Amino acid sequence: MGFRDLLLFYVITGISLRWIASAAAAGPSSIVVWVGAWFCFYTPLALSVLELSSRYPNEGGLYVWSKRAFGDFSGFMAAWTYWTSNLPYFPAVLYFAASNVLFIRQASWQHLSGSATFYIIFALLTLTAATVLNIVGLDVGKWLHNVGAIAMWIPVVIVIVMGLIAWQRYGSATTFTVHSMTPSVHFNEIIFWSVLTFAFGGCETASFMGEEIKNARRTIPLALLTAGVTVTLCYILGTVCVLLALPSTQVNSLQGLVQAVSATAARVGFPGVLPLAAFLIALSNVGAAGAYLAAVARLPFVAGLDRFLPKAFGSLHPRWKTPWVALLTQFALGVVFIFLGQAGTSVKGAYDVLVSMGVITYFIPYLYLFAAMIKLQSERAGPDVIRVPGGTTIAKLVATIGFLTTTLTIALSLMPQPDEPDKLLAVVKIVGGCGALLLIGVCIYLAGRRRAFHAARAET
Repeated sequence: MGFRDLLLFYVITGISLRWIASAAAAGPSSIVVWVGAWFCFYTPLALSVLELSSRYPNEGGLYVWSKRAFGDFSGFMAAWTYWTSNLPYFPAVLYFAASNVLFIRQASWQHLSGSATFYIIFALLTLTAATVLNIVGLDVGKWLHNVGAIAMWIPVVIVIVMGLIAWQRYGSATTFTVHSMTPSVHFNEIIFWSVLTFAFGGCETASFMGEEIKNARRTIPLALLTAGVTVTLCYILGTVCVLLALPSTQVNSLQGLVQAVSATAARVGFPGVLPLAAFLIALSNVGAAGAYLAAVARLPFVAGLDRFLPKAFGSLHPRWKTPWVALLTQFALGVVFIFLGQAGTSVKGAYDVLVSMGVITYFIPYLYLFAAMIKLQSERAGPDVIRVPGGTTIAKLVATIGFLTTTLTIALSLMPQPDEPDKLLAVVKIVGGCGALLLIGVCIYLAGRRRAFHAARAET
């Protein structure tokens, strides 16, 4: 992967158009929350990834950093939770893609918006396609990521341009004042903050493939900084322009962005843009699923090399030289979560539960990352290491802010959404699902440690 490929990879993993819809549904105050999430989470994360990836540009990224700082168990659990976080992530992002596909032929397909069968079939087909492309190889799979990144930019540009046209012709559909933009401290609103914080995750993904990036020490920092500006501007400008086109009360978290395109296109006289925008939004999210599938498969691969997972995980496909066992395993478990997400709830309820589970399991590795950033400051930095401006003291402060923000985000994500009809069931599914994944990880690690011990004895 060169600079262009890496930049597009960061864009596709760093931006998710569904969060623009979620932010717009919360109203103008979400803009301030975006800025706060950028300052308290994205900035510490990006600075930590820049330094750690330049210190240790090895395959595995987060796994390597956590293992070096705290030992084998921490390295394995950081990799395990990051890997398994994608199990609920895939259904959630593919559900969002499916909801947007319906707008390609709105009159004929909208009756499927409440059909669990449609969402399940769509998620299964697209997950299968992304898995096959990544097994064939990163040279092939990266084109899905690259196309997805481009497909993500175009709808954002469409929303921004048409939102500005609608504002210029008819005025804003939303009132932007100091009062309306002040975030509420009501508990339900605070829970929402965790979702926008989650939206800024992803800038650590490319480091998992450090040995597959051309000149990683130079390419990763340059691509990460460029993508960081792009991600932040897309989120904030996208949210503002959705609110210029639609009142927040008319935005749905599953279909909000394409709703904004539909409403704005009708107002400015360009209704033909809706099918194109819907297709591109769906394609961008399928590309994001494929990109994460490629990146996180490297975590069980390196754990397999260290024998904490069965030896097969550390093997490469004989023809395509990809970690095919890890990819197929993640595909199989993703299929299970596609069906589990729908158990006993509505489509939106399933989406909300999957998002909460994804946030929690996804953020546990960030606790390891920020803690490793603090711990590894004691190691001497070589001349090629990109240090946080201000030295060790500032680096520790930045990592501490990121650690505390991550902890708060995890705590808030345990709470069910206000409109969830069966809150107890939602909490049980969130806590039970996350707890089961952690327990399975501990058991696998212990079994792997025994296996590695016996293998080492046999070799001696």
